[in-house]
Amino acid sequence: MKMSRLAMAMIAYAALGVLAATTLSDSRIRAMTLLMLALFAFKTWVRRKDVLHPDGESEQ
Repeated sequence: MKMSRLAMAMIAYAALGVLAATTLSDSRIRAMTLLMLALFAFKTWVRRKDVLHPDGESEQ
């Protein structure tokens, strides 16, 4: 079973989020950590087309 790099990255972000949510006791630090992970995941998802098509061409 072949998995895309995007899927692997999203799984890694989710795993880090679960670990942060279960191990960090201070709610402010936990919230900031989860926010940063969410922002990184969002940036990864938004920039996926730049990685797939670095020369600016679309698949159409």
